Amino acid sequence: MDEDASTGAERAGRPPLAGPPGTGVVVPRAVAALAGGEPATAVWRNELGGLTFRLGADRYVKWVARGTPGLDLAAEAARLAWAAPATPVPRVLGQGADDDGSWLVTAAMPGRSAVEHDARRAAVAVGLGLRRLHDALPVARCPFTWSAPDRLRRARDRLATGRGGPATWSAEHRGLSVTDALAVLRDPPPVERPVVCHGDACVPNTLVDDDGAWVGHVDLGSLGVADPWADLAVAAWSTEWNVGPGYTDEVYAAYGAAPDRERIAYYRLLWDLG
Repeated sequence: MDEDASTGAERAGRPPLAGPPGTGVVVPRAVAALAGGEPATAVWRNELGGLTFRLGADRYVKWVARGTPGLDLAAEAARLAWAAPATPVPRVLGQGADDDGSWLVTAAMPGRSAVEHDARRAAVAVGLGLRRLHDALPVARCPFTWSAPDRLRRARDRLATGRGGPATWSAEHRGLSVTDALAVLRDPPPVERPVVCHGDACVPNTLVDDDGAWVGHVDLGSLGVADPWADLAVAAWSTEWNVGPGYTDEVYAAYGAAPDRERIAYYRLLWDLG
């Protein structure tokens, strides 16, 4: 794929999001120590500044600077360990923190990010993989939540501290004031059915094999029980940022759902505010 996720985001009318970090990334001391002499190659930078490094051929480490809001790697480790018996996700090898930041080490998984594949197959893999995850994870036994009321409360707190706002939202939402957006989100649509959501089931976090078939998910730091459209609305939206326009219906069809415009609009706005 010639364009990274940031370029795709700009094309879709939203601020740059995550993408390959480029050159000149300084390897944190903890990451170098974890590498143990093996190469530590920066492969991804998320929208909050967290970095992912490949360590040798069979491990990855996520690292985030101390005090970075919105990235709790201990919480992600707990979610991965909980989900691993039911669905293909990275196996946790270690997690820790020091004065500089925190880290999460996982085993490499088969496959590669769907952003590296044909756009249509990537969209199908996103939808099919999300459906399989929702069907596999046991809702009744999930200790984590990603409900709209909880997310809205966190969004309010975030906005109250001056983080976020219309300038960081997608083009379709920038005409709203913060007050207007919060008013729209005040009453979420009824939950269609509770499922355990991924929390960020976008194209880059969907893994595929060489034929484009779904093989697993990564980055489950927000996993929790919610309406399936909390995942599905944004997963389909991410195809516009990452592979280009025209593929959202492929995601819905592969998932096995007709587009629910009310829930799509609600959860995309909630995503922007969060």
